[in-house]
Amino acid sequence: MKLLAVHPSALMYTRVFLRLEPLGLELIAGAARDAGHDVQLIDLQAETHHDYWKMVSEFKPEAVCFSGNYLANVPEIVDLCKETRERLPGALIFVGGHSVSFIAKDILELGGDAIDCILRGEGEPGVGPLLDGWKKGDISKVPGVVGKNFEGPPPGFVKSLDDVRPARDLLRHRNRYFIGTLDPAASIEFARGCPWDCTFCSAWTFYGRSYRTASPTVIADELESLKEPGVFIVDDVAFVHAEHGLAIAKEIRDRGIKKEYYLETRADVLLRNKEVFKEWSEIGLSYIFIGLEAVDEEGLKRFRKRVSLDRNFEALEYARSLGLIVAINLIADPSWSKERFETIRQWCLEIPDIVNISVTTPYPGTEIWHKEARRLTTRDYRLFDIQHAVLPTTLSLPEFYEELVKTQQVLNTKHMGWAALRDTAGIAARLLAKGQTNFVKMLWKFNSVFNPKLQLADHMRRPRYEMPVQPDVVETIDAKTLYVHNPKGRRSRSLDDATEKFVDETRMGEDA
Repeated sequence: MKLLAVHPSALMYTRVFLRLEPLGLELIAGAARDAGHDVQLIDLQAETHHDYWKMVSEFKPEAVCFSGNYLANVPEIVDLCKETRERLPGALIFVGGHSVSFIAKDILELGGDAIDCILRGEGEPGVGPLLDGWKKGDISKVPGVVGKNFEGPPPGFVKSLDDVRPARDLLRHRNRYFIGTLDPAASIEFARGCPWDCTFCSAWTFYGRSYRTASPTVIADELESLKEPGVFIVDDVAFVHAEHGLAIAKEIRDRGIKKEYYLETRADVLLRNKEVFKEWSEIGLSYIFIGLEAVDEEGLKRFRKRVSLDRNFEALEYARSLGLIVAINLIADPSWSKERFETIRQWCLEIPDIVNISVTTPYPGTEIWHKEARRLTTRDYRLFDIQHAVLPTTLSLPEFYEELVKTQQVLNTKHMGWAALRDTAGIAARLLAKGQTNFVKMLWKFNSVFNPKLQLADHMRRPRYEMPVQPDVVETIDAKTLYVHNPKGRRSRSLDDATEKFVDETRMGEDA
């Protein structure tokens, strides 16, 4: 079959700070192509709806799939599905991805007759059988498939991460992807899943607390094939398993691969595996993102991060000692007062690191979706982008956005505009000489995107599509009811016994 794979448009945050290669969709496209299908791919982060419709007209796909990883993209996806149905009445139209896997029936309801099914869980093992089943007239037995009136067996994992390769050649504008000064930047996966269980996160509920790794040789082969000088490692937590990280580093050294890397990890992982991060700092790691989430013990407890403030600050200091550019994330709670915002501003100005601030947001698939006692003030999908307040605010909503954007603006003044250009003049000049403008343009985009009046206006617009009603508050919840992939316990985690023990000691949930 002829399959067109579609990634939706950029979200608020990504319109400024980064634009990442749609690796997940490339992996789905690769799996479909390996199964014998004719595949094309379009990324609406880098192209337009006009480009999409032109591709539909010229390619004439028999199947169209949309990547539904982010709730804020749901309205765009549903609208495109409906219009695509009008133009391609006989085509298979389906949606897959992280976020829609938790709310499959709701998305089908919103789509009316436009969406044939949702493909839950990892898409690589399901996309081939789904396309083949459609040709034969029955998709109801495909693992992970959900239709309005049927549901297939539970989704399964790919047999090995070594067996799935992204169809990178299908991406038409690879020079448009960047993160920070890594411009252009490709994305790569070393491991998949997360063994922890933070209350605000759905990575562990999606993957059943599994943690699987690709082999160092396959990873090195893929790195050698990348033309981009920058590489974003997409793992939820990089280098949980020290031996795996060191083995990849050895392959990189032995092959003489020269890249610059950006990754995300936890403070306690960084401190436990110092030798891994030191080694990587010597072979090209330049940026490290650490999710502190909170700067007080109360906040850390709420997000179920069993790591002390002292350890967090020790991790920041160690990362700086390696010469790494450190970015951290804090989660602003709607209960914050003006004084709380001011305290955060002052603390962040005292440290040299880049600070990102997101807003507490209950998502389906997370524990706080079920346990958050504060009821949602909106169910508009567009506002679930961790940059809008969807819970009641202690301050008036206009005041909350004024304080939020003021805080973000103060923090970003250190790293954007003329100050950033002064510090990165050499890098910027080299990028411009090569025709790469993503990073330089980013430096002046903040004020046009992060604007309290615009964010407030978003709440005033009548929602076209709304999320399901938030469930009743519960004190305890069986985590197994949250999982997309059924948990398989210890055997689903590629960790040695010492690392498994470390994970258990640094998490606070039930065993799984």
